[in-house]
Parts: sequence; C-alpha cells; structure tokens
Amino acid sequence: MRPGPDESGPAWDKSHLPVLCAKRTEWLRGGGESCDVVMSSRVRLARNLAGFPFMPKAERADREQILELCRRQIVAARLAPQHMWVDLHSASKAERSLLVERQLISRPHATGKLSSGKGGAGEPRAVAVGLPDEQLAVSVNEEDHIRIQVIRTGLDLAEAYRRADKADDALESGLEFAFSPVFGYLTACPTNVGTGARFSVMLHLPALKMTGEIEKVKNAADDMGLAVRGFYGEGSDAAGDFFQLSNQITLGKSEQRLLEIMQDEIVPMVVEYERRARDALLGRRRRATEDTIFRALGVLENARLLSVEEAMNLLSRVRLGVTLRLLTDIDPDTVCHLFLLVQNAHLERTCERGTEPIDRNAVRADLLRSRLHARPG
Repeated sequence: MRPGPDESGPAWDKSHLPVLCAKRTEWLRGGGESCDVVMSSRVRLARNLAGFPFMPKAERADREQILELCRRQIVAARLAPQHMWVDLHSASKAERSLLVERQLISRPHATGKLSSGKGGAGEPRAVAVGLPDEQLAVSVNEEDHIRIQVIRTGLDLAEAYRRADKADDALESGLEFAFSPVFGYLTACPTNVGTGARFSVMLHLPALKMTGEIEKVKNAADDMGLAVRGFYGEGSDAAGDFFQLSNQITLGKSEQRLLEIMQDEIVPMVVEYERRARDALLGRRRRATEDTIFRALGVLENARLLSVEEAMNLLSRVRLGVTLRLLTDIDPDTVCHLFLLVQNAHLERTCERGTEPIDRNAVRADLLRSRLHARPG
C-alpha cells in the first residue's frame, strides 16, 4: 500500500451544507437529451484499497485508516473547483438526510449500516462533494472503500463516465486499488467485480404506470440483466413514478461496452415506450388523462395536508401535464425543484423549523400552494 500524500490544496468542510437546499440539484434540473423522460444519468465506480479487508470484514481501526488515506488523496487531487467534505459519523441525522435527498449518498451510507449488519451512525465514513454543481460525489467507507459517483442531467452517460474516469485516475495516482489481472477491480459485492462500474438513469415513467405497462418494462429489464429500483435506489419505492434503471453485472464487459448498451440501446428503447404510452393517453384516453392531471393540480393548489408520497405522486401528474403541453403556465423547472423541496429534510431546512410529521404535512401543503399559485396567469 502506497502511503497517502501530504495534505495540500483547499480545505474541505461542510460549511456549504446549509445552503444546498435552496439550490436546484443536478439530477432534478430537468435539462439535456431526452429530458422529458430521462431525469438524470449516473455513473458509479466501486474501488477498494489494496492491503485492507473489504468493508464487511474491516475492523474499526482499518476503516479509520482507510478514511484518512482517502481523505488526503481526495483533497490533494483537486477533483472540483470547490469542495465539501462531510464526516458522516459526526454529521447530524438531518444533515445526512439532506445528502440522501440530493442523491449524494445512499441510505445505508447515511445510517452507517454495513451489509454484514454491523455498524451504525458512529462508524467512520464520509462523502466528498464537488461544488458548485454537485455532479461529483466520492463516498468513503460505504459498501466499498471508495465509490465515485458522477450525475448529469438528462441522458448523458458518456460525459458522466468521462468525468468519473478522470476522478478515478486522479485518486489512483496516490492510492493503490485492489485489482486482479484476471478479474479486474475487486469489490465487496461479486456483482461489481470487473470494471466496478454501474451505469444508471433516473426515468420518469408516469404514462407507463398509468397504462399498466410498467410491469412489462420491469420484466424485460430483468431478462436483460438490468435492475429497476425506486426513487432512492435499492429497496426503495418508485415515488413520483421515478425509476432507476442500471446494469447489474460488471464482469466480462468493458466500461465502453456497458456504456454503449445503456446509452444507445436500452435507455432509448424505454424512452420510446414511455413516449408511446403518453401518445396513447392523449389519443385514446384524453379526457380521463386531462381529468387526472387537472385534479392533481387542484389538490396541490388547495390541500392543507400532504404527505411526501402524495405530494410526489401529484407532482408527477403535473409534470406529465407540462410535458404533454396540457399545462402551459407552469414552469417545468419549478415542478422539478418541488420534487426536492417537499422531501422532509429540505422542507425543514427551508422553513427553518423542526416539526412533527403532522406539521410537516401542513408546511408541505403550504409550500406547494404558494409556489404553484405564484405562477403567471
């Protein structure tokens, strides 16, 4: 194991964290290629340090040493113009929840729970976030020692991979990664062995859900060795009709081939399915579709209590109405940002108040009414 470099470069701290909730996040920016269906593209690279046990077997002393070695190299590598480093073991639950909602860390990384069942909130772990765009996030001591993530708005896996690969090279210049000439990069989970690369897209599929065709897409994806997950990844629900589609196997195919399969073959096919379903709704069920969309808008404009799940589902219908041009006086960017602002941690930050669940439901409804009533016309 090569020693870590001397600490240099800009200081990383979490001083930027309180202002994040006021900003639009990259994965919900709603721009780029095929943005009517593809909300964002993500590339994740799993890496482990040579000479250390994988996370499920690593002792606390190992994890502390891994964290320090990675921190030094991440700081020295200058991966982004500005930086934020968050020690998750000392961050508050609200701060960790904010990072989850912005898709900068996973739920297991927020809780500190390892796949072995060990661990907890005090486990040594961190995330480094590139600012100001939050496209890059490097998690340390999650399922693997390092997970490099790049998110881009719309369908843009190629650029996401280019940036992730560049960050990977910068980190590997000062860290020795566990690598086998036969198997490739070695990872804690066998399905990540090889390239260690996961290519995924966040899809908004309300029409396929409304027409009952979403199960066909899930079954087809499973047959092709792809994973379909919910809003926050593995084990989560498809809130707001958002689905994450990703490759499951990384062994035996190059990064370029995995990229081509997702970017040029799989995702365009799903996009086309969703667009056909939207055309079908307008062609054969127009009145019922209009009723669903305008009812959703009516509830958002008038409700006094709304849960996260209900708000997400109603906003999904409104976004469908915007993309179908049935709602012409609502800014698409506003709808995208509201998907984020209605989440609990963002809601509490925005309102600067710690609240009980029933109060959050009331504040959420107030927020949605005020933002939607503020539109022109």
